Amino acid sequence: MREALQILIEERDRLNRAIDILQAESTPTRSAPASSGPKAKKASKKRRKRSDMSAEQKAAVSARMKKYWAQRRKAKAKGK
Repeated sequence: MREALQILIEERDRLNRAIDILQAESTPTRSAPASSGPKAKKASKKRRKRSDMSAEQKAAVSARMKKYWAQRRKAKAKGK
């Protein structure tokens, strides 16, 4: 019984060491500069800014959606 327990403890320790090594490799370090040369890849993509809608565009979208939902309600009521 003690031998089996000792083997399991050793295996757990080996797994913990392996996990620690893998986690250390996968976490990025902050000490490296963002670009390390002219051919360095970008770290992250730029977020695309959503364009602003004018009042007319908002009104058009609102009218379209009201029409859409009215048709959906009508179709659902017809199906019952």
